[in-house]
Amino acid sequence: MRIAWSTGLGLASVLLAPAVQTQEARLVSSVIGWVEIQSKPRPNGRSWQVVQAPTATLAELESHVTALGPGDVPHPPHRHAAEEVLLVKEGTLEVTIEGVAKRIGPGGFAFLAANDLHGWRNVGETRALYFVIQWKPRSS
Repeated sequence: MRIAWSTGLGLASVLLAPAVQTQEARLVSSVIGWVEIQSKPRPNGRSWQVVQAPTATLAELESHVTALGPGDVPHPPHRHAAEEVLLVKEGTLEVTIEGVAKRIGPGGFAFLAANDLHGWRNVGETRALYFVIQWKPRSS
């Protein structure tokens, strides 16, 4: 197990390690600093892929951070079988779930249940910076 401490936004993440039984790459416990996560430009901001891999109990754990410009949306409203959490660090997002919109700012939290139609947009005058964590259970 590798544990590394760093400064920045303090993103906790995990590294891949081969699973002995299935030989698939699974996440193992570790910590990755913000400066270690590569960003890439998007048409409406920037994104940082923190992790996207299976775990011992999940088919996939995915986490990313997005910086979204004022008035922008990351993508059209959509639905999917995975559950996800949205956490706002900076700015103001309007999150719409099944047609009901609510604004959240720094520290705001949204839980997006499986198959609910959802989307969000930056309704503030500055960039919005937010974290998304999504998980897909293993099939039984």
